[in-house]
Amino acid sequence: MNRLLPLTLSAVLAVAAQVAAQPVSNAAGAAALSAPVHSQTQTRSGDKPMSQAIPAVAPEETFDGTWPFRAHYTDAPGFRMHYIDEGSGPETLLLLHGEPTWSYLFRQQIPVWAARHRVIAVDHMGFGKSAAPQDRTYWLQDHIDNLERFVLALNLRDITLVMHDFGGPVGMGLAIRHPDRIKRIVSVEGPTPAGQPDLMERLSANGAISPWFQWIFKAEKEGVLEQVLGQLDYNILSTLKLNGFERNEIITDTWLRAYRAPFPTPAHAAGGIGWAKGFATGAHQFEQPDAATKAELAKKPALAIWGEADLTLHAKHFLPLFSQAFPKGRIHRLPGVGHYSPEDAPEIVARLVAEFVEASR
Repeated sequence: MNRLLPLTLSAVLAVAAQVAAQPVSNAAGAAALSAPVHSQTQTRSGDKPMSQAIPAVAPEETFDGTWPFRAHYTDAPGFRMHYIDEGSGPETLLLLHGEPTWSYLFRQQIPVWAARHRVIAVDHMGFGKSAAPQDRTYWLQDHIDNLERFVLALNLRDITLVMHDFGGPVGMGLAIRHPDRIKRIVSVEGPTPAGQPDLMERLSANGAISPWFQWIFKAEKEGVLEQVLGQLDYNILSTLKLNGFERNEIITDTWLRAYRAPFPTPAHAAGGIGWAKGFATGAHQFEQPDAATKAELAKKPALAIWGEADLTLHAKHFLPLFSQAFPKGRIHRLPGVGHYSPEDAPEIVARLVAEFVEASR
């Protein structure tokens, strides 16, 4: 049986002890930072009561043509969940974003991959064009539950997971629960927890040198985490920079509006707040595979793409975890590229994933 592994105990306590020594002021915190459903239509499925929360971003919003993809929605996870479904072909790529972005992160790769394959990108609860219900928790296990219901509702199979940031643990949770539905794993600065014996040790070591995780623990200790992350419409750029965003030249009014738009109020920022708070309080739980599932996943083709300037998830801690989970997996390090490689190196990411899919068919 697979089980949940709490992100608590030594990992949380060790990082908290290292970063709690100095207070964080409010000012400092602010500165640091089913089947497809057509537009505006929903179907009912799943066993969760439907939340009435309304997404902040309209279905038809294209952000001056930079997001030209048709909006689809499902309520399979119990809230209005947005996704796009582009292209067709023998392969299905399922794109999973992280904190504090949305599927817009992959906008430059989607047309490349959709030219030959089906590409589905979801917005997690509380992000992008998805709703941010106020009666739900936003822990890792909740996002895994949501994704599982989504995949089962659409009956997706032979999935190539493309996972960034916390999309990694969410996607790995799905893979552990349904290894038979997963064909390949692609980690794009996305952790791949799969019961590695040194998982908590490496998480603690990474947290001790990551400005983002250091800020999370300090802000929670000083009681300002919700206040600061509740203003993501104001401090989204500083948050991205804190995590390791490198290409300042691509920042435009449209780009900034696209990343700010999902968070017009503190209530709409529940996703961003919840993911950070889950680390600070130890509420997140990793899915823990049994021996048979771990062995089955280890055989799957896997690719890791990692920016060496990633300030949040350091390659020296997370690539060894990837190699433990996928001993035959391929690794591509990207010099001068930060935590958001789909933004920092869009053409390289598109090419590496496309070549990997073709080579492993």
